Amino acid sequence: MDEQTAASERRYNNRAAVPEYAQHFDRWTRLSKQARDELDCDLDIAYGDHPMEKIDIFRAEGRSRALLMFIHGGYWRSLDKRDHSFLATEFVKLGVTVAMPNYALCPSVKVEDIVRQMLKATAWLYRNGSRYGAFGNNLFVAGHSAGGHLATMMMAAQWPRYAPDLPDRMISGGLSVSGLYDLGPLVHVPSVNSDIRLDDASALRVSPAWMPPATDAPLTVALGGREIEGFTEQHALIKTRWREVIAEDLLCPDDNHFSILETLGRADSLLFRAACRLMLPAAHPV
Repeated sequence: MDEQTAASERRYNNRAAVPEYAQHFDRWTRLSKQARDELDCDLDIAYGDHPMEKIDIFRAEGRSRALLMFIHGGYWRSLDKRDHSFLATEFVKLGVTVAMPNYALCPSVKVEDIVRQMLKATAWLYRNGSRYGAFGNNLFVAGHSAGGHLATMMMAAQWPRYAPDLPDRMISGGLSVSGLYDLGPLVHVPSVNSDIRLDDASALRVSPAWMPPATDAPLTVALGGREIEGFTEQHALIKTRWREVIAEDLLCPDDNHFSILETLGRADSLLFRAACRLMLPAAHPV
């Protein structure tokens, strides 16, 4: 491996930077099983025909005040919605219905295909959320890492062009935690691109940093203070490129790329409170 490639690996290889990453995954799995056992949820609902096009919905306690679609990360090639159920636990207590979609994973599909699946899932949720006590006119999107990329792609989508029954401002706001916004640098990260198979042209087509947000819907962005260089650069880029719609820019100083997701799940964290401000500003001005 030449020096330039090695530098790219250091900038984007999170598992190498956080040797204890498997401990985080184990904790997510344990807490997520507990959440599915204890919460009022409907699991593996089909939003499309592909075997991976399934969504889990965690019903709000009491009246639903907002509908949040959370998209998991994993560099578009790993992890699963079932690894992230734990994130619903505190949100449902505040009246937020939480939906978690799955998508097909690279290398069996391309990143563009995953974007199309998330378009399908978002439209399905807007149209069908009322079946689960939530209404699409208060729909928010959130995601972590590659899921943050997919969430911002949903905010860049021109929904009436996707389907004529959908409004321009279908999404009321977004939250991206340690997201990726310019996929161009990943072309030069072999440990990632061996699976996602991007070239410069295909990376540009799925890079929200080089697209305008479709509406004025607010976007909150968050980053761990112990993130590696590539993700710090990605965070700075979206703040500049989408500055007109950035609602909050939150630094979680003690978090790495994986622990920040657990911070989002804690009701006493600044990140959780920022998510509540985005979705429930009047009811929860925390």
